[in-house]
Amino acid sequence: MTFDISKITIPSQSGIYIMKDKAGKIIYIGKAKNLRNRVRSYFLKNQNYKTQKLVEKISDIEFVLTDNESEAFLLEANMIKRYRPIYNIELKDQQRYTYLRITNEEFPRLMVARRTRTGEFLGQGKVFGPFTSGSSKMLSIGLLRKAFKVRICKRLPKEACLEYHLGNCEAPCQFKEAREKYGNHIEELESILKGKQKLEDFNKKLESEMKEASSHQHYERAKEIHDTMHRLQNLQTRQKMESTKNYDEEYFGIKIKDQTAHVMSFRQTNGVIRDRNRFSFDLIGDNSFSSFLSQYYSTNPVPKFVVVSELPEKKDILEEVLSRTSGFKVNIIVPVSGKRKEMIKLIMKNISLYQSKDSDPALVELQEKIHLQNIPKIIECFDISNHGADYAVGSMSRFVDGRPDKSGYRKFKIKTVHGRDDYAMINEVIKRRYLRLRKEKSEMPDLVLIDGGKGQLRAALDALKSISTELPCISLAKENEEVYIPKIKEPLVIPKNNHALKILQHARDEAHRFGVAYNRSLRKFS
Repeated sequence: MTFDISKITIPSQSGIYIMKDKAGKIIYIGKAKNLRNRVRSYFLKNQNYKTQKLVEKISDIEFVLTDNESEAFLLEANMIKRYRPIYNIELKDQQRYTYLRITNEEFPRLMVARRTRTGEFLGQGKVFGPFTSGSSKMLSIGLLRKAFKVRICKRLPKEACLEYHLGNCEAPCQFKEAREKYGNHIEELESILKGKQKLEDFNKKLESEMKEASSHQHYERAKEIHDTMHRLQNLQTRQKMESTKNYDEEYFGIKIKDQTAHVMSFRQTNGVIRDRNRFSFDLIGDNSFSSFLSQYYSTNPVPKFVVVSELPEKKDILEEVLSRTSGFKVNIIVPVSGKRKEMIKLIMKNISLYQSKDSDPALVELQEKIHLQNIPKIIECFDISNHGADYAVGSMSRFVDGRPDKSGYRKFKIKTVHGRDDYAMINEVIKRRYLRLRKEKSEMPDLVLIDGGKGQLRAALDALKSISTELPCISLAKENEEVYIPKIKEPLVIPKNNHALKILQHARDEAHRFGVAYNRSLRKFS
């Protein structure tokens, strides 16, 4: 039986997709700029035989989001090397991504950085990258060496060699002035590789050399410089997923929902993101983020930096235990800016994606549009039905997983408000509903929806505040179908054919229909 992709939420961002068989074994890992479009394409007709066989074995699909397609390439390669899915070709990422190394010798050299299959860099020194367009790496390195007068000899010769006479090296082996200037050349090169020095300045220098070479009819040299100016644009590429630093890090994000903690981690070794792991545990007894980290590192290598979305309990004690275990200082930190902060944001986005796995895609989209912490699986919508000054009722529809739960509908005869005052009536109904749920310790909704505009929303929020109850609350104004969200000045306008809006409209229309019917029945028997 073919896997039904309509039952899962597929994001439209960049990332990787992980296909599993019925035994939970990973059988294929792929990448995509748009995951939704790519994954759906597997289930179209006219696929080749092998692809059909793959699709027949799919029982589940997971996703890991990245910030761009380049990061998806890098993460895909690492994941494939670890899991070796039967339907994948094991990619050799060293052939596709170039790393450069400045050695730590007295007079450093610029080299291509080589890596083992586990991601460790061979040789000593500072590593920079990754840089894409690997086919141009040797030419770029050659010209970088020449531009910054970096020596290429393995051992310093006793006399100035041919490179000196060609103008490619200033011979620190021979001249004191060259030795004094060499360190400056290396600092400038590092500045370019780190992206600190603007390429525009460096390109101007190359452009001047190119014009000079052309004026002396050295056309091959001019073309060589021109090619380098084009290829060096890759040096500005910043890859968060494989930023090369001199320490090991592991990133953890944690979200708690329904008394269950969901944790996801990304591990960075030698600057390379090796994998992601996902965990969950129930908040029972002493179960906590701190106890989880303690157990996790009892069987896993301890990094120098544990970067987390929130600090665990007894952080100082945990740091001390991990430092004693590892033999070096361990720091647990919550990042406030930079790449670490970006990585934590990415992990939290992936946890939200996992939590929404079996949810209606329209509800997931609604969560994103109105900035909810959780998917609005339970929506309660309120409406006021007036008929003259004597007949006023409140009504509530209840939607579960985007569908009407008619057994949960409620009606309210207005008791404390006289005359036509919709705001006061909304206030009364909201108070009565959620005071009762609190008293009964019943399940609260994920979203409260009010039929109306700013005024109705304000009345509902005042009611919730007066009874010390915090619930996500929005309103839907019928005239232009505008969504009003607390603390946001302008209303949100969702396209009319959008499924997220249709759920709100359906809930609002059901509350209105239910209220009108109740009002009519009261008038009929009065």
